[in-house]
Amino acid sequence: MRIHIATDHAGLDFSRHLQEHLTAAGHEVVDHGPVEYDPIDDYPAFCINAAAAVVRDQQAGVEALGVVFGGSGNGEQIAANKVRGARAALVWSESTALLARQHNDANVIAIGARQHTVEEATAFIDTFIAEPFSFEERHVRRIAQLAEYEATGDIAGKHVDR
Repeated sequence: MRIHIATDHAGLDFSRHLQEHLTAAGHEVVDHGPVEYDPIDDYPAFCINAAAAVVRDQQAGVEALGVVFGGSGNGEQIAANKVRGARAALVWSESTALLARQHNDANVIAIGARQHTVEEATAFIDTFIAEPFSFEERHVRRIAQLAEYEATGDIAGKHVDR
């Protein structure tokens, strides 16, 4: 599987570990930055680029997921979710990693590099990558509603305030 990753300065050391770990597990890793430590770098472009690459790959039939991380993971998740077609989930446990895939078909996860040990975060990522989407009808329906809203600003048959 192709794994797109991005971070900010807070996750740079973890990014290097993650690239080695995922490559050793047989994944193709694409690093969207940064490549060097800069304590005042800006994560949005890195995370947007990673999420956009995941969406492009999936649309082209390439099996791909993304991982974005920073100090808390919050801003990185927000940035990734600005990409049409990205479904980024903030993950803080193996359970949330599992559910992000099973219920939400998340294609990107965000993790707070300052919130977890390297071992914990690596376990979350491994869980996320290994878990397939459940394809349960209720989850498929909900994801379709989100995609419809993203494309049109409305959900047919539902009341969406404007």
